[in-house]
Amino acid sequence: MSAAPQSVAGPAGTDDGLRLPRPPGVIRRFWARHPIVADVLVALVVFLTALPSTVVASNVRTVSAPLTTGVLGVVMIAACAMLVLRRRWPRAVFAAALCTSLACLLAATPFGSSPVLVACYTLAVYRSSRACWAGFGILATALLVVATAATSAGLLPFSASANTVLAHTVSALVGSLVGVNVGNRKRYLEAVIDRSRQLLVERDQQARLAADAERRRIAREMHDIVSHSLTVIVALTEGAAATDDRERARAAGAQAAATARTALREMRAMLGVLRDERGDAPLSPVDDDAVAEAIDRARQAGFPVTFTLSGVVDAPRAVRFALGRIVQEGLTNAMRHAPRATSIDVSVVSLADAIAVEIRNDGVEQTSASGGGYGLTGLRERVAHVGGTLSSGPVAPGRWRLHAHLPFSADGAAPAPDAARPVPEAP
Repeated sequence: MSAAPQSVAGPAGTDDGLRLPRPPGVIRRFWARHPIVADVLVALVVFLTALPSTVVASNVRTVSAPLTTGVLGVVMIAACAMLVLRRRWPRAVFAAALCTSLACLLAATPFGSSPVLVACYTLAVYRSSRACWAGFGILATALLVVATAATSAGLLPFSASANTVLAHTVSALVGSLVGVNVGNRKRYLEAVIDRSRQLLVERDQQARLAADAERRRIAREMHDIVSHSLTVIVALTEGAAATDDRERARAAGAQAAATARTALREMRAMLGVLRDERGDAPLSPVDDDAVAEAIDRARQAGFPVTFTLSGVVDAPRAVRFALGRIVQEGLTNAMRHAPRATSIDVSVVSLADAIAVEIRNDGVEQTSASGGGYGLTGLRERVAHVGGTLSSGPVAPGRWRLHAHLPFSADGAAPAPDAARPVPEAP
């Protein structure tokens, strides 16, 4: 059985949720975990491979004799020591390697080309391919110019300078080619991993937004079910307690129990939607008789409700459901904030491509009138969901008006929210 992929930690050292396979190769993983130790080992290996250049230089007798073996050794040691910092300062490392190559050229030794090989590789991996090829061009040009000048002045023999230029140029070319390949692959993998992290963040954000939207939807449904039903139950029980007629009190109690059972049934239906693992349950309980039931409950609670319907309501399911919730919320607010109302008028006008609903009531107490609570906030969200408009507010002292316009297309589909058309409303 293959090992399970391990999580890869993000830049901050914490697990960011990515499940990437472990990098292959023991040496590669060691280098990734211990970069300082790896750089020290690279510097030692480069120094050991470049050390023969000082021995060969001590045996060469050219006109450039002032360049002693000690000077070349100091330059070589400094360049190799700079390799320890190659990840942080790749350009400085390349400059030191360039000085080493020029020193080897003046010493007429073809050896000592390993520092420039590693320097070109470092430029390609830790900077960019463009920086690497620019460095390679600078190195080749500098070697060619110095070798031509020294040969023309008789300081170096042509064969020695040509061998040195060729050896260092080939080493720089090999380091550049390998570095460009490794650097491009490294940057590509970093870009892929970074994109994966961004997708994880976006996925979590979308999940949080979806959860927030679901919480708001549940809050709307709970408010619509509980608030309206409890308001009716309170009105019925208060009426039953205030009357001396046992028959009327018994009827009010029975109606309160029926309202409570209906609310319980709707709440169970909504909880069933939440527990449904298949995801094919309706998003909200829809009852085509919601308007009639809300008006009937308000009348049974003793409120003077009149209902006017113009036309036949033939709208999409979502629009009909929104209509029922608007009437329910309007009556609930009227019963709660206008307990002494003498008239509550509900008007529904069905047009060819829209439904207009209006609820007017009097008896609003000055202290109870408000600009909107959780119920109106939920109604605005519900109306906006079907692309409609909603307005509410006082129209006269003690009188309140709730108006909604719910458009729908001719083919029976509710329009998008940006397709809603505001309708001129009479004050």
